[in-house]
Amino acid sequence: MAYKMLDGNGAAVEAIKMAKVKVVSAYPITPQSTIAEKLSEIVASGELKAEYVRVESEHTALSVATTAQLTGVRTATATASQGLALMHEVVGMTSGVRAPIVMPVVNRGLAAPWTLWCEHGDAMAERDMGWLQFYCQNVQEVYDIMLMAYRVAEDEKVLTPAMVCLDGFFLSHSMQKIDVPSQEEVDEFVGPYVPKNTYLDTSDPMFICNLTGSDDYTEMRYQQKVAMDNSFEVIEKVQKEFEEKFGRKLSIVEGYRTEDADVVLVALGSMCGTAKYVVNKLREQGKKVGLVKVVVFRPFPVKYLKEVLKGKEVIGVFDRSAGLGGQGGPVWSETCAAMKAVDCDIRHYVGGLGGRDVTADNIEKIFNELLEIKKGKRKDHTQWIDVKENAMDIRQVEKNARN
Repeated sequence: MAYKMLDGNGAAVEAIKMAKVKVVSAYPITPQSTIAEKLSEIVASGELKAEYVRVESEHTALSVATTAQLTGVRTATATASQGLALMHEVVGMTSGVRAPIVMPVVNRGLAAPWTLWCEHGDAMAERDMGWLQFYCQNVQEVYDIMLMAYRVAEDEKVLTPAMVCLDGFFLSHSMQKIDVPSQEEVDEFVGPYVPKNTYLDTSDPMFICNLTGSDDYTEMRYQQKVAMDNSFEVIEKVQKEFEEKFGRKLSIVEGYRTEDADVVLVALGSMCGTAKYVVNKLREQGKKVGLVKVVVFRPFPVKYLKEVLKGKEVIGVFDRSAGLGGQGGPVWSETCAAMKAVDCDIRHYVGGLGGRDVTADNIEKIFNELLEIKKGKRKDHTQWIDVKENAMDIRQVEKNARN
């Protein structure tokens, strides 16, 4: 292996290049733009032997990638925020025709108000569209999970596209030192693309994405459900092979100092690095706290989460998306559903929206509230952990603004 200094976007590009994709169709959008730009550069230079299709929108970017993959080659695209929202129609088509594309999604909040910065609402809005979803803590995980996602998505038991989610700017533009294996090692691990199920071939024509009647529609959806269920077994197998080959361990759900913890916090994404720091700090103070890091959000890892949360009476869940209209954010809702038959108190926290930093102080505040709840010293909790006291006085446009 060799060390490289890469940011999260660069790590995604490195994985795409080493997976030897043959068609790239990407439209730049902040903070994903450097993925599209770098891919165009390495195609132009011949470093990546692929066709680069310049498209006019993210809708077309995924349309081109999907149809090109159906011709029998591995393809690549990437997006963020409004771009993913514009892809929405094609997101369903890609999963429905079982095209196992691996797409980096650089998480950024959706308008309005407009923001260029991190939030998980863009990917969460697509969580039920039939794609696998992986969330990365650091740049090394961006690279590693990308490689594993190809193996998982393309497995004949799965054949389901995958989003590899990385926090905008916190990871996409964060330069870190990572291990990058040789091209030969990646070739051995990822392997060549072998089309299965649906394909486009003029010598053997078939209907793909055709109008489907009620006699077959439900069964085709059920096939996608079975593929999601199958993915856990495949993910475990691929993670084990990855660890044996490259020496780095990843889990579907990671418990960090949870065995004897009095309270735990469930979270995903880059904030987990900060949360681990806070866990260590509070442990030194004699406070038994722990973190549960969710790596695979879709399909939701009910069995794995219940195992690591077994016996925990008070649980906090941190969402980096607002979950507007619900009783809590999407990670909290899923955690509650997973633990519905278990007698435990699950509290929801929202924060880090629009690029606001998830600080060590705020995570420490969450843990201290959870500990007080467990001891019976408080009943309520700070649901929006980092909202300003004057929240209701803030406007998008000042009242007296003039053109």
